[in-house]
Amino acid sequence: MLKINNLQASVEEKQILKGLNLEINPGEVHAIMGPNGAGKSTLGNVLSGRDGYEVNEGSAELDGADLFDLEPEERAHAGLFLAFQYPVEIPGVSNLEFLKAAIEAHAKANDIEPPSSAELLKQAKEACKAVDLPLAFLKRGVNEGFSGGEKKRNEILQMMLLKPKLAILDETDSGLDIDALQVVAKGVNSMRAADRSLIVVTHYQRLLDYIKPDFVHVLADGKIVKSGGPELAHELEAQGYAWLENGEKAGENA
Repeated sequence: MLKINNLQASVEEKQILKGLNLEINPGEVHAIMGPNGAGKSTLGNVLSGRDGYEVNEGSAELDGADLFDLEPEERAHAGLFLAFQYPVEIPGVSNLEFLKAAIEAHAKANDIEPPSSAELLKQAKEACKAVDLPLAFLKRGVNEGFSGGEKKRNEILQMMLLKPKLAILDETDSGLDIDALQVVAKGVNSMRAADRSLIVVTHYQRLLDYIKPDFVHVLADGKIVKSGGPELAHELEAQGYAWLENGEKAGENA
């Protein structure tokens, strides 16, 4: 599904990713944890093609296609979805209009038939119910006047309708109370499938109580420094990231 090899990337001439390697197979859920400034959000932004991020070296392939040869919209059409840490507002464009345009563009790019307006409305209503958003939100401007939790739930609604191959969730739990966290997690879990993979970026283990990952990776100083199963998140919660740093130094001095 996704293969990243020696990815090095910079922002405003400051190198953030310093040789990151990661491979994700279809159907897998990978959690990426790490301290502030480690490069977690940068990874999602680089893979999605956000302006201002420069790839200095390395490669990233999605189903064999070189992501860095594709424009951002082509990456989305290829099945890449990024749920933003800070979702933006788009005043004057309703949620339903936005989703209709995105779904029709994806269908055209992949030479498939888009859903009819009636079918899209039915799917959108079902998705609203799944993420506990009133149907009136479909008529409102994208994220316009939404609370932080509503914006995050709206991102999951978009993912549910766009049905990506690979979804990157950048700190989806940020700013959520426990009820909203459970709603978001339920929506994410409903998207788990044998042909879809998820990258869950988070600081805290609590999200992983609801979205069970197959693998947990620790990103520090632009590299993945440790990988393991779900138990690794519990170790980090108990001991913090300094535990890893101290462990590395002890290994160097041995």
